[in-house]
Amino acid sequence: MAEEPAAEIQLLRSLKVKLIEILSADADFVLQYADSRYLLSAHGYQQLKACRVPSEKVTDLLDHIIQRGPEATRGLLELLKNQALQETFPMLCFMKDVQVNTLPSGKREPPRKREPAPDLQETIPSKQICRKGSRLVKEKQLMIVARAIGRSWKEIGRLALDIPSVKLEQIEEDYLPHVERVFAMLRFWSTSQREKATAAHLHSLLSQEDLALPLESIDSLLETD
Repeated sequence: MAEEPAAEIQLLRSLKVKLIEILSADADFVLQYADSRYLLSAHGYQQLKACRVPSEKVTDLLDHIIQRGPEATRGLLELLKNQALQETFPMLCFMKDVQVNTLPSGKREPPRKREPAPDLQETIPSKQICRKGSRLVKEKQLMIVARAIGRSWKEIGRLALDIPSVKLEQIEEDYLPHVERVFAMLRFWSTSQREKATAAHLHSLLSQEDLALPLESIDSLLETD
């Protein structure tokens, strides 16, 4: 008789359809976070990275982690409660109430080593990150800047924000109004930069002379509450 799958695996399987729908909005963001938590094998990461269809990438990611067993599965379920993931995917709010550390009866959870964390958030005090002039950029500020960027938005994305051309083309296909395209580009930069996505940092990138952006259009990034 086949052994019953661990509780973590059963839980993730039951959430697969819902998670695929939610996480496909930015599959690469989830992939990089999962890799930073060492939830993927090196070969699995390379295969997933090569996948160009967001829904397929998320599906394969979930399947890969399930195949790696209860520990990796538990790690992903905990990751989905992470603040950065919750902010990027608001529909993940239901994960806060999901009990992850549920093990089959008769088994105790082995002591877990603290994962090495490359995120700046865990190495730099939050007060230090949010000092005046170094606060994380807000969506309202991103929209104000988006309205000021013209047809050269993709050039700005490549040269100033270091966004891959493939991602820019995807944004162009997914969003029709120009300002929504630019806003999506700026938001992608913000989520990918994580704790480095400060208003001051974005201002310094966009104020380069060769971009020819009017300074008054981006000075709002330096305004403080």
